[in-house]
Amino acid sequence: MTTLVLKLVLTPSVMVGATLAGRRWGGTVSGWLVGFPLTSGPLVLYLALDHGRRFAAHTAVGSLSGAIAEVAFCLGYGLGARRSWKVAVLTASAGFAAAAAALQALPLGVGPRLLPLLAAVVLALAAGLLLLPRPALRAPTSVRTPGWDLAARAAVATCLVLALAALAPTIGARLTGLLAVYPLYSAVLAVFAHRLQGHGAAIGLLRGLLAGLFSFAAFYAVLPELLVHAGTAAAFACAIPAAVAVQAFSGARLFRWERSTTASTGSSQAGSSGSGSSSLRRRRSPPTGT
Repeated sequence: MTTLVLKLVLTPSVMVGATLAGRRWGGTVSGWLVGFPLTSGPLVLYLALDHGRRFAAHTAVGSLSGAIAEVAFCLGYGLGARRSWKVAVLTASAGFAAAAAALQALPLGVGPRLLPLLAAVVLALAAGLLLLPRPALRAPTSVRTPGWDLAARAAVATCLVLALAALAPTIGARLTGLLAVYPLYSAVLAVFAHRLQGHGAAIGLLRGLLAGLFSFAAFYAVLPELLVHAGTAAAFACAIPAAVAVQAFSGARLFRWERSTTASTGSSQAGSSGSGSSSLRRRRSPPTGT
């Protein structure tokens, strides 16, 4: 009963908070916030309480490996983004599925095998940021979201966590963790941005997601071992500050980039406006004779 209450209260609360913060600071920041383990983290907690710490630790390993599949998702979206959002979602999901199938076949686990996986995740995230194209500079626009949007996101997040928690004993710990990190919220946010603001806005959001996934990697680098050897409370007490510290670092860099792009956009628009006014004045000036 206690875990059910946690699932019904904690999950939607976390998602609503992240959504509101993203609306306040823009799409790229929204993607960065979603990179935090907002769904998979609570899920691991519920599984530790319901099925034991070792089961939850293997789920955490699956979630860590899923970060590589999320990179494949972002790159797939980037490949299809110029055609349409529908093609982009299809190529992104295909990339995630292919990467997830390959990762599920690998002999991953808690212990010494965690370090090579963590290194692979960090390299994949860095490569993703290098390969995903930078969005074209444009002034930020205000997009009106439908009234049902916030409640729908909270409901989807809660249903996903409840479904995975119920299926976990059947499909296994690692596959549960891997499926938990399918970037459902990022996909929804990217599609909204793509349809309303163009593919550049969607790419910017996914770049924010990749930046936020470094904190995701920090969280799951700490959590599995401590779940097994130190207990649930100690594991989360150490993993959450580690993730917050990395999130703060990546966020500082992301905010600097956002400010620089906004300033560049403003100056380019001012320059074009000024040149347009100058040419207009030249056209209106009367000819001077000699």
